[in-house]
Amino acid sequence: MSRSRGAAAEAAHDIIGSLAVPGLPNWLDIPEPKGYRPKQQYRTIWISDIHLGTAGCNAAMLLDFLRSVECEQLYLVGDIVDGWRLRKGWYWPDAHNEVVRRILKMAHRGTKVIYVTGNHDEMLRDYAGMHFGGIDIVNEAIHETADGRRLLVTHGDMFDGVVLYARWLAFLGDRAYELLLKANVAFNWVRKRLGMPYWSLSAYLKRRVKNAVQYVCSFEEAVAHQAATRDLDGVVCGHIHSAEIRQIGDVVYYNDGDWVESCTALTEAADGSMTILDWAAYLRAEKKQAVAA
Repeated sequence: MSRSRGAAAEAAHDIIGSLAVPGLPNWLDIPEPKGYRPKQQYRTIWISDIHLGTAGCNAAMLLDFLRSVECEQLYLVGDIVDGWRLRKGWYWPDAHNEVVRRILKMAHRGTKVIYVTGNHDEMLRDYAGMHFGGIDIVNEAIHETADGRRLLVTHGDMFDGVVLYARWLAFLGDRAYELLLKANVAFNWVRKRLGMPYWSLSAYLKRRVKNAVQYVCSFEEAVAHQAATRDLDGVVCGHIHSAEIRQIGDVVYYNDGDWVESCTALTEAADGSMTILDWAAYLRAEKKQAVAA
C-alpha cells in the first residue's frame, strides 16, 4: 500500500471507527428532529456515490432522506467516502459526520448495512470481509430479492475503461468533474437564495453531451454482460452518477444514481418490485403540495 493510499485508508478507518465505539454511544440516544414526515418502508435501499469529504456532496439532502425511510437492508454501493479528494486536503463538515452517524444508527437499530467498495474509496478494499460498527465491508455482493431474483451488486468501476486502463485520465477527469460540481454548488446556492428548489446543472449538461451519453450506454451494456455471464437476473451498480432501470437482454440493469448531482436511491418494496426514488423531485412535489394546501 502506498503512503498516500495508506493515509487515506487510515483517515477513512478513523472516521468510522471514532463513531463506532462499543456499547450505546450518546448520539444514539438523541431523538429524531420533531415534525418529520412519516417514514417510508422498504425491504432494501441502495445508495452510492455520496462522496463524503467533498464540497459537492449533498449531505443535508441525504440526511433528510435517511431520516425519512426505514429498511431491512441498506447497500452502500461505493464512493461513499471520497479518498481521492481527502488525499488532496481535509474537508469534513459536521453534516458529513451526521450522515455517517445516521447510517450507524440504522445499523444499530437492526438494518443490515453492506458497504460495497468503489474506486474513490478503494482504500477500504483491503478491509473486505471485515465487519465493524454494524457494517459489512465487501467488494461485491449477491442480493436476492423478495420475488427470488438474484442480483449482482457492484460499484461498477471495474467496467469503466477509463478507470481501469488509463488511471491518470480518470484523475484528470475527476479534477474537471470536481470543478463542474463546484459550479453546481454555487448555482444552487443562488437558486436557494431566490427561493427556488434544487436543480442539478451538472446532470443537465451531462445528459446533453453526446460522448457522455455514448459512454453511459457502453458502461451499462458491459455491466449487464457480466451479470449475464454469471447467470444472474440483474445487476445493481453506481459509479456513473446516472440513475436508471433498463432491460438489457435477459438482464435487468439498475443504477441507483448519486448524491452529488441527482440525489437518487434505488428501492425494493416488500413484494420485490424495484423503483428509483428521486429525492430532489420528491421534495419539490412535497413543497408544491404544501403551498397548494
